[in-house]
Amino acid sequence: MEAATKPEKSSAVAREAWQALFEVFARYRPRMLAVQSEYGLKPPMVFAMQELDEPKPMGQIARVLQCDSSNVTWITDRLEERGLVERRADPRDRRVKLLALTDEGRRVREEISARLSEPPAEVLSLTEADQRVLRDVLRRALED
Repeated sequence: MEAATKPEKSSAVAREAWQALFEVFARYRPRMLAVQSEYGLKPPMVFAMQELDEPKPMGQIARVLQCDSSNVTWITDRLEERGLVERRADPRDRRVKLLALTDEGRRVREEISARLSEPPAEVLSLTEADQRVLRDVLRRALED
């Protein structure tokens, strides 16, 4: 059996697959926004919280979110008001502020993640065999 090779340029099939994934996500987006809104959060706030498995410099969060540091300050202020994150001094450089989840922030992040991990109707409508194929193909696509 010949090993499958990955095309260097996108093919029509790859574009169709990507478009289908994009459409599934587009249909899922209102649910994602609604869940986040129930917690009084906006997407950038949730994205920032997802990055905080350990305390990180606010500048690093800005790079991950691809935004200006002043935006991260606004996000941090809102999350801090809700008791979800705290600013800490970096022990190696007092000029740097680290952003860390509080216990409440960790709890909220886990609740949101658990709720959003429930598959949308488009995935649930597939047979279990098709769900396995989809899972396996997407996992392969994510391999480094």
